[in-house]
Amino acid sequence: MDYGDKLFWLSVVIQRKYAQICAEFDLPPSQATLLCAVRDEPRQMADLAASLGMTKNALSQLVDRTARRELVVRASSAQDRRVVLLSATPTGKVLAEAVYAEVAKRLPEIAKNLDADDQRDFERVASAIVDTTDLSPPTSNQPLAP
Repeated sequence: MDYGDKLFWLSVVIQRKYAQICAEFDLPPSQATLLCAVRDEPRQMADLAASLGMTKNALSQLVDRTARRELVVRASSAQDRRVVLLSATPTGKVLAEAVYAEVAKRLPEIAKNLDADDQRDFERVASAIVDTTDLSPPTSNQPLAP
């Protein structure tokens, strides 16, 4: 297997572990990801779509499904009625915190068969990749107050 193949299979291992954790909370991975993305503060839908790599339409459908479970709620911004903010409901926030904590605790298990030095290297490289990847919305579009 070449490097691309290894990265592909690493993504499968991570996605499979994440899906197992989400299933324990009776959440599809997409809804769990959405909840974790809004657990701390409201996010603008447009920025959220960009951060999650989704079209606005796909995000809207995901939000509809998650809102039917009363885990998220949409609101218009007080500053700009055209801006739609997404927030976790109180129930959604509790669930998001639980999922996030479990993922943070158990996802590192994918490296359990590595020796201690390789585990530290894996953590360092994973951190470097995430830290140099733009996963946040543009700073000029900070969340607006609902």
